[in-house]
Amino acid sequence: MSATTQSPIIPIKSSSEPPHVIAPDASVIFATRAQRFEQLAAGHSLGDWLQFLAALSRAQHDALQSLPALPLPDATQLALAREHRMPPLPAQSWPRDPAWRSSLQQIIAAVTPAAPEPARKDLARLAAFDAERVEALAERVLHTELYGDDAALLPYVAAALQVLWTAGAARLGLAEIGALDVPGVCPCCGFLPVASVVRAGGEVGNLRYLHCALCNTEWNLVRVKCTACDATDGVSYRHLETEGVTGAGAVRAETCDSCKSYLKIVYQEKGPVDPVADDLATLALDILVDEAGYARSGPNLLLVPGG
Repeated sequence: MSATTQSPIIPIKSSSEPPHVIAPDASVIFATRAQRFEQLAAGHSLGDWLQFLAALSRAQHDALQSLPALPLPDATQLALAREHRMPPLPAQSWPRDPAWRSSLQQIIAAVTPAAPEPARKDLARLAAFDAERVEALAERVLHTELYGDDAALLPYVAAALQVLWTAGAARLGLAEIGALDVPGVCPCCGFLPVASVVRAGGEVGNLRYLHCALCNTEWNLVRVKCTACDATDGVSYRHLETEGVTGAGAVRAETCDSCKSYLKIVYQEKGPVDPVADDLATLALDILVDEAGYARSGPNLLLVPGG
């Protein structure tokens, strides 16, 4: 198994003004992700884990559909966010409605039957935590402190937080999510991207969008530009050369020699890719790029680093 470096891809300008932001579709985002996890699991060395993540994504879909309409920032708060170019649902300061903990309990109940024995024990322990302890875990997720005691519980907490923020982003929609002064963070919640998506078809064809790891909002960023430091020099692309790695051809690592960071980039022209699922199905690429001296710039919240 090895990775190769390719010459930078030359961006092609769209003939029409593309949307800067693509809000998540709450009716399908997690269901579509579950389907992609199932596709990737077939014949994969991590197939059992990917199948479990499919079950987790289906549980997120069900939790999102049953989530009540929650309070959003009022018109004055939204106008202030636009004026100061700040995210309207900031991950570290938007008041979390307690309903997110109900989503967490719903997810735990749904995925426990499909979980391997060690995960069942983790899920049972998490289900027994009181609200204060669960909220403390949420703070760790939202501050990307994905390590230490109880790290194995954080992906489940993150899954419920994704439901909450995705619901908020979907209700706000394109009209209330504007551009930020920092292009490498989500314009809806200020969180980091999990990966980039090069879209296919229509007015967004061949354009790159970053995909938020928390709220599933996507926002446009020109290609061949580092998502972490905005550098354009020293950006290159690496991919797996291994036969039989499901989805490997649709995923590359965009590396930056200026800040020594990387983030995955997935290509819709290769098929029905999902930035979260395809990222986790190509962990071998992370290992190779890490060994080459690059550090990942955005998290996948369904993964325990080093787990």
